[in-house]
Amino acid sequence: MESTVFERVRPKASVVSHALQGTKLGAFWLDDIAPAQGYPTLTADLEADLVVVGGGYCGLWTAILAKQRNPGSRVVLLEAKTIGWAASGRNGGFCEASLTHGDENGKSRWPKEFDRMNEMGLENLDAIEQTVADLGLDIDFERNGSLDLAVEEHQVEWLREGAAEATAAGDTTVEFLDTEATRAQVNSPTYLAAMWNKRTSALVHPAKLAAELARAATELGVEIFEHSPVVELDTANLTVAQGTAVRTATHRVLATKTALATNVFPSLLKRNKLQTVPVYDYALMTNPLSAEQMDAIGWQNRQGLGDMANQFHYYRLSHDNRILFGGYDAIYHYGARVREEYENRTETYETLAGHFFTTFPQLEGLQFSHRWAGPIDSSTRFCAFFGLARGDRIAYATGFTGLGVAATRFAAEVMLDKLEGLKTERTQLQMVRERPLPFPPEPIAFMGVQATRWSMDRADHNRGRRNLILKTLDALGLGFDS
Repeated sequence: MESTVFERVRPKASVVSHALQGTKLGAFWLDDIAPAQGYPTLTADLEADLVVVGGGYCGLWTAILAKQRNPGSRVVLLEAKTIGWAASGRNGGFCEASLTHGDENGKSRWPKEFDRMNEMGLENLDAIEQTVADLGLDIDFERNGSLDLAVEEHQVEWLREGAAEATAAGDTTVEFLDTEATRAQVNSPTYLAAMWNKRTSALVHPAKLAAELARAATELGVEIFEHSPVVELDTANLTVAQGTAVRTATHRVLATKTALATNVFPSLLKRNKLQTVPVYDYALMTNPLSAEQMDAIGWQNRQGLGDMANQFHYYRLSHDNRILFGGYDAIYHYGARVREEYENRTETYETLAGHFFTTFPQLEGLQFSHRWAGPIDSSTRFCAFFGLARGDRIAYATGFTGLGVAATRFAAEVMLDKLEGLKTERTQLQMVRERPLPFPPEPIAFMGVQATRWSMDRADHNRGRRNLILKTLDALGLGFDS
């Protein structure tokens, strides 16, 4: 097996130790916004045309679009804790056009629809950009594109082929960069080549996006309630026309229609119990770079960055020139548990810090201000799935697998289309009509995930070649993504 660049070139342990000294455990993004005034807790029974469960991106987009479609409707949103506290406040802020978790996944699963889904993904991203302008959302939106980076020799040809394919299809917004051109964009000795996607990606401040969507929703008339966890969807003795009694521990909202946007947390529908597993992702945030440090790395075009490994790193600049550096490790805990203590994993933060200084040795001495983690709602097909339940009075969207910042808006449109009984281009997509294969129950799930992670690591040490385990999973349409 070949070693990777992160094994061949390692910073001193003292550099890593110094960089992590005094780091705060907690998401930088949530610390970087003004303290929210907060929203009330549900203290009375209500009736509504639509109840949205979940106060992250997907739920907020659903509420906003529902009011824009029908301004006279009563829309209530119930959040278990606070707006954007989970994945929506702690992700990397990469707002990608892809609805299918990248081209390869989309092409392999839905080849006949892939080109149109690509167009729909770009239309969705364009709509987000337009909404930012129309509603005056202060979210540090930057549509700078992204660089896919080759850090191993065998990855260079992958990027060359990808750029050539895009050019042949008439796409003038994708550019292959050789070593010199890549390092002229961002200066790292690990970079061998890159593919610059100039239209398909934007950056946002994750916590600001959640807070601003909530502000816009309330201005449109949405009623938001925090600290109001839903414990039951009760349809007993209710007709389809009457809807669903969406119950908290003390009160209920009687809703004609209900949209579930609960992300990684246990589904309120039994049918989705095995459809996703929580996989923990980890990130570091540096202190702000000085002008001299910025000159040392370049990065004047501020693209989002990601390397081509199975166990990949993603990184980007913040509005005040900090570097977020995340990814690589993807940790699944037995029993699909979501627990706060899983967020403090010393060995992962040390690994990430080491890889950071391998990437940017010229930044030695820079320290990290924050370290954090959060669970990703991983599905076996790597992207969101959708459906209706209880006589079509309840819609759901989940399983975004870590690439949901933009896709949540598309998912909101799908749920609203379905709840209204509309046959639209969105709802007729094979991707939307199909459900993914479920994960197996424990202990098979744990053993399978561990074997898959090991296989992905082996592929990264073997010029990307996939072993029998990965080839079998590919053939079955099952997956586990880092």
